[in-house]
Amino acid sequence: MMQHFNKRHPLQLTILALLLIWPAQALVAQDPQQPPQTTDSAAPVSTRPQYVIGSGDVLAINVWKEAELTRTVLVRPDGRISLPLIGEVQAAGRTTDQVQAEILNKLSSFISHPQVNVIVQEIKSRTFNVVGKVIKPGEYDLIRPMNVLDGVALAGGFTEFAKKSKIYVLRKGPDGRTIMLPFNYKKVIKGESLNQNVPLKPGDTIVVP
Repeated sequence: MMQHFNKRHPLQLTILALLLIWPAQALVAQDPQQPPQTTDSAAPVSTRPQYVIGSGDVLAINVWKEAELTRTVLVRPDGRISLPLIGEVQAAGRTTDQVQAEILNKLSSFISHPQVNVIVQEIKSRTFNVVGKVIKPGEYDLIRPMNVLDGVALAGGFTEFAKKSKIYVLRKGPDGRTIMLPFNYKKVIKGESLNQNVPLKPGDTIVVP
């Protein structure tokens, strides 16, 4: 019976042999113990601009498997931080990736294949204050472009007896002296004196008498 089948159906035998071989090949190609291969081109690319570190910010430095090097540091007024083994590192004016790269490079002289991660734990260099007769006076992060009107709104608006035409912004000038910038809320919301609605800068204080 089998001899009769072989003589009359050679094509069927070839197909049968391929079907018997194929599952084994498929199992090898899909070995569950092997992680899927990825390429750099498939990795997502971030287009978001990175935050630029400033003096007063708090950085979390994590060095994998090196507990004595893992710590939280404050960026000093001179813009630098200090770390064991490597000493001073410039942080202000740079992104976390740039600081991380320098730390990694310096640690390579002491540790084999170091792994470093740097994140901004607290933003203290880009803040402004709102004081006086507002609902929520206090310090606010300036992590996006804002003007005086935005700052007042962030503070919850005015209390009952606020002098809305007498508001001013205290700002430190290039020479270190404090200057006063007037802000007449009543005129600005009417579309007048819009030049008074200046962009806020780190360190500004909005005063609402």
